[in-house]
Amino acid sequence: MRKSNVSYFISEGFHGILSHGFMSFAAVGIIPACLLIMGSFSLVAVNMEHNLGQLIAENQFLAYIDESLTEEQARALQREIEQVPNVASAAFVTREEAMEHFQEEMDDDDLFGDLSDDVLRHRFAIHVVDIEQMEETVAAVEQIEGVANTTADFGVAEGFVAVSRIASAIAIILIVMLLAVSLFIISNTIKLATFTRREEIAIMKMCGATNRFVRMPFIVEGIVLGLAGALIAFLLQWGIYQLIVRSIAGFQLLDLLPFGKLALPVLGVFAATGLLVGVGGSVLTIRKFLQV
Repeated sequence: MRKSNVSYFISEGFHGILSHGFMSFAAVGIIPACLLIMGSFSLVAVNMEHNLGQLIAENQFLAYIDESLTEEQARALQREIEQVPNVASAAFVTREEAMEHFQEEMDDDDLFGDLSDDVLRHRFAIHVVDIEQMEETVAAVEQIEGVANTTADFGVAEGFVAVSRIASAIAIILIVMLLAVSLFIISNTIKLATFTRREEIAIMKMCGATNRFVRMPFIVEGIVLGLAGALIAFLLQWGIYQLIVRSIAGFQLLDLLPFGKLALPVLGVFAATGLLVGVGGSVLTIRKFLQV
């Protein structure tokens, strides 16, 4: 491709945007609107998954140590427990620490203040990597010599797994639906803008212009409109996300991911979607007008 042709395609692409100001404005306005809807819901889904993951990570089970073992012998089991597949960590809890925690939960010093630490056992608070494998992990820990018994709430674990799967399925379905609707709206907006130039395309074809020569300015136009819309959507998404983060800063039940960790993926998805609908909408629409 000659340099002069490239310059012509670029200049014609920008000329087309400027000469069809209203339709170009409509395309650039629709792209950020659709991307914001899709992006906002995607960020909600990502943060829901993040918060659910934190709740899952806090779920643990207890392994009680045989009361005949000394504290030193009980602590020595930590390495063996942590070597069990799917065990993320094992924190040793002494009888004394367990009693303090028990009394804090009961909040009744008169009734339980005189209890001896010996009534409780040393134990390990064990976190797992994959909550779906908790039952197998508990069974493996129980096989370790020195572990007397375990307590695990499999119902809670199964509940977390079910909620996680349902949330992921709903998020995927809705994001795909929003993406499809956004692509339809944006591509039809660009098609409408291209339709207004059908006479210009016909004249170029009758003058002997090749399909490629006619198509390239529209592709450039689609690239510019798509990227401009994606950039506007990204900046708006950034501002809206920061406002939401500041507004719920004191709400401890929610932990939103910082936008810095999400910025590159969001920008990449917005840019790719903008290019796809900008270029794709132009190419698919102009194809019918090239048959002259």
